[in-house]
Parts: sequence; C-alpha cells; structure tokens
Amino acid sequence: MLFLLAGTSDARALGVQLQNAGYPVLASVVTESAASSLRKEGLSVTVGRKSADEMARLFSENGTRAVVDASHPFAEEASRNAMEAAMIAGIPYIRYERPSSELSEHPNLHLARDYRNAAELAASFGGTIFLTTGSKTLPIFAEVLLKDPTIRMICRILPTEENMRTCTALGIPQRNIVAMQGPYTSTLNAAFYEHFGVTTLVTKESGSEGSVMEKIQPALDRGIHTIVICRPGIQYEHLCHSAGEVLETLDRLP
Repeated sequence: MLFLLAGTSDARALGVQLQNAGYPVLASVVTESAASSLRKEGLSVTVGRKSADEMARLFSENGTRAVVDASHPFAEEASRNAMEAAMIAGIPYIRYERPSSELSEHPNLHLARDYRNAAELAASFGGTIFLTTGSKTLPIFAEVLLKDPTIRMICRILPTEENMRTCTALGIPQRNIVAMQGPYTSTLNAAFYEHFGVTTLVTKESGSEGSVMEKIQPALDRGIHTIVICRPGIQYEHLCHSAGEVLETLDRLP
C-alpha cells in the first residue's frame, strides 16, 4: 500500500498512474470535495488534516510501504508531518512536486521569500492589492495591509463558509472578497484586474498546474506590480517532478 498526499489535479492523476502500475493507493485529502473526485477514479481515500502521529498509525494499520507526498508546493506543514510520520514508521518518503515556472526578469516582477515578506513588499507599493494566496495566510496580510486606510486589499478565496467566516473575523468587507473556484484563465484574471483597478498582485510560485502564468502575464502586461512568493526551501531525499520518476524511485526501493 502507498500513502499518497493528494488534493490537487496533478496529484489525482499521479494516484491513478500509481494504481494502474500495480501499486494499491490510499489517498489523503483535506476536503470531501477532493475525496469525491478521487473515489470516481477508483482510489481509496481518507479525509481530513492529519498530524504526524495520526499518519504513522494509518501506515501501521494499512501496511504502508512508502509515502508519496504530492501535496501542493506550499503545503509545508503537511509535507513536514508526512516526513516525520515516515521516519516514525521507518518507511521511505518520496516527494512529488510539480516543476517550477520559469519566470523571466521584469521590472515589475518581485520575488518574496515568504508570506510576511510579500505583505510588507505589497504595503510599500500601496494602492489596490489583489491576493491570490488562499485563505490560510490571510491573517498575515490583514495584519500588515489593513492598518493602512489608503490600501484596498482584495482577496480571492474558495467559496466556503469557513473562508467567509475568516474574512469576517479579519474585518475584510464583502466588496473586497472574490469567492470563486478556479482554475482562472488569463482573460478572466485580466478582467478582475481591470474591474478592481489592481495596482499590485500577490501570488505563489505554484507552477503551471497552479495556472501561475495566467495570473502573472496579464498583470505585467498592465504595468501591475507582481509579487511572487517563492516555494518553501524544504530539502527532500527523494524529489521527483514526474510520475515516471516516482515509479522509478518506487521500483528501486527494497
């Protein structure tokens, strides 16, 4: 049995490829919506965030041979928990991570080392700031940006009750919330930038599967400051960028 941290579209595709190659898979996702799409592909699923100890117990109960971590490039906590759980269980940990996007140099393209650095950089530009960084880190941006009354912070988040409650608790007015499910095309992103009069975009380097260039290019074309948050600098023993590399790594395991 392989334990697969999934949830993204490329992770779901990887799970199907692993199962088709003869590896039984137990996929772990956070939401029931993600679980439903995996079950349609014939994969076994466990739902909910899990600590390292909870994962280790699942490994023992299911005779897990290896962990394949195909979580989002910015799901740092999940990756660290999976690595710790694999160490507790004494089984291999393999990281699958979608390739990074190649970002060309541009005077309006700025790299940030983390969320707080991105928030502080955005604050220095001021104006109307459009966040596409998700709900989990909204408190960081709210703390930095909302204290300046001249800044308008627009956040694009998934349309869940929990996310709306988070926005309410942080004092983000409804007019500054875009609650939609992606993916988003370049044309739709451009329409958002035009509609809100965006002067700064904040996004993450989530790769082509995360439609990062569909966000960045329309912004740069309009002279919008574009802040890209770099991926967490986690060191992995087994790092793969394709399903083929994952299968080759699994085949080499004892």
